[in-house]
Parts: sequence; structure tokens; C-alpha cells
Amino acid sequence: MVQTLNDVHHQFASFFKSPGLQPYAYLVSRKLSEGHICLQLDSLEEDWESLPSVFKEQDSVTFNLELEQQVGKDNLDTQPFILSNNRLYLQRYFKYETAILERIIEFTKAGQREREKRLLGLQKHSALIKDLFKAHSSTDLPYCDWQLAAAITAVLNNFTIITGGPGTGKTTTIAKVLAILFATDSDLKVALAAPTGKAAARMAESLKSAKIALDERTKERFLALEPSTMHRLLGYVPGSIYFKHNSGNPLPYDVVIVDESSMIDVAMFSKLLSAIGPDTRLILLGDKDQLASVEAGSLFGDLCQSQDQLNLFSKDYIQLINSFMDGKFKPLSDYSSPTITHPLFEHLVELQVSHRFKGDEGIGKISRAVINNDQEVIKNFMTSNTDPQVRFDSSYSQELFEEFVSGYQEYIQEPDIATALKKLNKLRVLCAIREGEQGLYTTNRKIEKVLSDKKLISLKGDFYEHRPVIITSNNYTLGLYNGDIGIVRPDNQGNLKVWFETAEGKLNGILPGLLSQVETVYAMTIHKSQGSEFDQVLVLLPDTTEVAILTRELLYTGITRAKSEVYIQATEELVLETAARQVSRASGISERFLNLS
Repeated sequence: MVQTLNDVHHQFASFFKSPGLQPYAYLVSRKLSEGHICLQLDSLEEDWESLPSVFKEQDSVTFNLELEQQVGKDNLDTQPFILSNNRLYLQRYFKYETAILERIIEFTKAGQREREKRLLGLQKHSALIKDLFKAHSSTDLPYCDWQLAAAITAVLNNFTIITGGPGTGKTTTIAKVLAILFATDSDLKVALAAPTGKAAARMAESLKSAKIALDERTKERFLALEPSTMHRLLGYVPGSIYFKHNSGNPLPYDVVIVDESSMIDVAMFSKLLSAIGPDTRLILLGDKDQLASVEAGSLFGDLCQSQDQLNLFSKDYIQLINSFMDGKFKPLSDYSSPTITHPLFEHLVELQVSHRFKGDEGIGKISRAVINNDQEVIKNFMTSNTDPQVRFDSSYSQELFEEFVSGYQEYIQEPDIATALKKLNKLRVLCAIREGEQGLYTTNRKIEKVLSDKKLISLKGDFYEHRPVIITSNNYTLGLYNGDIGIVRPDNQGNLKVWFETAEGKLNGILPGLLSQVETVYAMTIHKSQGSEFDQVLVLLPDTTEVAILTRELLYTGITRAKSEVYIQATEELVLETAARQVSRASGISERFLNLS
């Protein structure tokens, strides 16, 4: 009975009086908690076996969902469940998915209406475009200029997805897109957003420091760009699931650019698209191979994978891109496909060349091996352990752990708070889980002990001097957002405060008593690390294979947070099993897209 009372899915299912519906209600609720948008009815065997015994006894053999009164069939129905394409949804999530699909179709059609005018604009600024995308190489390059292809796509369309791994130049591409758009309209209104404040600030900082030649007016426009969390962009309404900006009150921008889009759940995705007018350009950036959102849905990945193959274009489109491409790049002649009719055809570009990592060594090679489940390459890395960028430690060496975390002394001994914050973010321990020996909480306590034993910190009180903290819930009153990181230091009067860097690069000191939703952040979860980069990373996996969240996407995300060095503490068996396990979240995006086009 205790187990039943604590099982929220059981409580939800028991609310419905139809015995035949209850097992399905239980599974839909549980799937939602696991990140799925719906329940796939054509692969229920394993799920059905995991049902509580009370539901297994129900007569499901003769039960027909299509005849159930509480199950609707389309977006106009108001029943609590919707049955569509052999998938069962909670009504609200079916409506989210429907709204996303319909809005994307609207964006693509609106962009098509502007196509001729925008083509003329591209031709008018041909010299600028060629200068922006000039190859900085003395020899011919063996790859296409995918950044140029993405930029042309973003300028022409009202809906564009640009995906790519670390160092492939997503932000650089956007900087060049904005340079072209500002040349067309110097008064263009642009919004930058990301799921977390840290990710938004990093995008804005990268755009402002982009190494491209700009005139003074355009430089001013870049410096004026202000990053925002998605909640702040849409206008958070306290105590409500709704936002100030919606379909009836769209955002007042000409261009909206959203980074780290893989972190956006289905509900936020729907609300974002609804708040953007059809004449506004929406550009989504992200890495399709990274972890999906913590909440339900993997919309960015679903959209990227809704076509069988990326980076295929019509012959006319290829000719257009090649007309701007520096002759040192390989032309796009091999990427022609005149038969594709998918709604996202020529709206989605994958950047395929990393300028940060080499593909044949180091972080670039191991991250690619993990996401592609290349077991032989992974084994070679682990057995040789000679790569200067990547080090595996299957013994969970305490010596290696202490050596790594001793690097935190650099920020602790830095007297300037702003500089200390930057030095804090040079390294980070990343945990896959929260509980257990290799979990977040135990790891942070271990690091505190190492630093305390070295007399670098004194653990007096919850908010001790030098303690690094991360905000775990948005606090709109204080202007702090989930993922913001600060350190505890005294102010000029000797009062301890928690210091954060604002989006404008200034320091904001908050009294500790005003902060309730914070955690120590010497170590953080891999999920929380999305949108961040560190020079050095220690990825700590739990010493057990019995953890469902250990997937290739999780390990890939952890590894690719590192810019120069990554240490991985995990057994060979665990790493190989993790790389073999892939995230799979149920949704109807791909199939329904084809029906809406």
C-alpha cells in the first residue's frame, strides 16, 4: 500500500474509472516523467510487463482505446487523452506538438513569400558576404563551407536550424548572419536567448568578440546585443504557466536567435514559437547529439532527425551558395537532391567541420567515437591512454582526483572577485548522477575536504568564504536564473555576499540570506553543464552499469564541455556500455510533419 501511495502514476491512473484505460493512463504518465511526449502503442510489451500487478489484471485484450469516451482523436477534441498515429498522448502535450508543427509550417511559408526580395538583398551585398566568408588558407580545403550554407539559409528563411558539435562555428556563423542583416537594415531589432542565463551570456559574449571585420555602426549594434533567458524573453508571469508574450502579443523583434536549443522541452518550445510573429526570423542553434531537455521532449533532436539526411539542397540552391563561396572550399555539387519535399528541406544545416578539435585525435576523436558508438576507437583510447587531451582512469584514483580539484586554488587565491569568477570556470568536475559514491553531493563534500585539508577554505557556516554556488531555480526578483554561478566573498565592509556576474559584465553582490535555491558547484551534473565550457573537465561516472541515464549522449555532452583536457573516471566496461546505450524519446514529430506539409 505504501508503494502505491507513493506512486504518482498509480494515483493519476486511478483517477479514471475505466478499468481498461487505467494501464494506459499509468504508462502515459510514467513515460512523460521519463521525457517521452507520448506512449507508442506498437511497442508495449516491455512497458506492459513493468506495470503494477493491479493494472496487469485489467482486461486489456478486448479493450479498444478508439472507443474509449475519454480518448479524443485530433487537436479540437477536449478529452484528457488523444490517440493519433498509434500513439497515446495527454491532451496538453498533443496540443504542444501540434502547435509546434503548425507554427513551423507557417514560418516556412512566410519566408517563402519573402524569398525573391531576400535573394535580391543577397546579391546587393555580395561583396560583403564574400569578404565575411573568405577562406583563410593558402591551399585548397577538402570540405565545403557549411557556415556559408547556414548563413544563406538563415538570411533567406523565417525558420532556420543550425546544428553542429563544439567548435564548428555556430556562433561565428550567427555573427556573420547578423552582419549581413544589419547591412540590409541597420535598425533591425534582434533578441538573443538561451534556456539558461549562463548560455545566453556566453552567446552574447562570443558574438561581441567575433573576429570579423565590421563597420562602426555594426560594431555598435553588436555591442548593444543583450542576452536573455527564455523565461525573461517571453515575460515570466509569477504564479502562472503562461507568459506575457504569446500568439496574441508577439515579441517585438525582427530576429530571434536561441542557443542551446537541445535543452528546450516541448512545453517551452511551443510557447516560444507561439510568441514569435510569422514575419520574424527565428534561428535555432544547438548540437543535435547533446542531451535533450530534463523535462519532456527532445524537440531539437527530433527536428534535426526528421529528414533522412542533412545538408541536401536543390540544384538552384547549391548554385546560389556556390556563387558566394571562396574557390578554396570544396563546392556543394555532391549535395544535390531535387526530390525532397520535407517542410524543413533547405531550412536545416549541419556544420560538420570542428575548428577547435581535430577529428583524428584528442577530444574531437573520442567524442565522435562515443556518439557513434565506435567501440574499437574507445577501447584504443582506454588501453593506450597516451593522448595529451584525453585521460581515462578506470581505478578511480584518489591521487588523480585530488590533483585535478587542487586546481581550484587558483580562483580561491585570486583577490579580484571578477577575475576569480573567470578562474573558477576554468575547470569543473561533472557527475552523471546526484546520489551515491560518485554522485554530485558526495563529490562536492570530497572536494571540500581536499581543499580544507590544504587550508585553502574553512568550512565555517553554510556560506563560507570562497564557496562556489549555482542557482537551481529562477529568482526573477533578484535577477538570478537557473544555472547562474557565484562565489562567496566579503564586501568592502567585511559582510559576506554571493557575487555573480551580470549579463553586462558587472558584479552583483547578494546577501546569502536571500538565496534559498542554491547548491555547491565544485562539481555539477552533466545536465547542468550544458551551455558551459571549461578548459579542463573531470567526468565522473558511477561505478555501476545499473543506471538508466548513462547514455552516449550524456557522456558525449560531458566530454565536449572541455576545451583542452578531459579526464574520465570510469571502468572500461561502463564506458563501452554507456556508448552503446542511446537516448530514445517517443514523439510523433517526424511522422506528423509529413502529414502537415
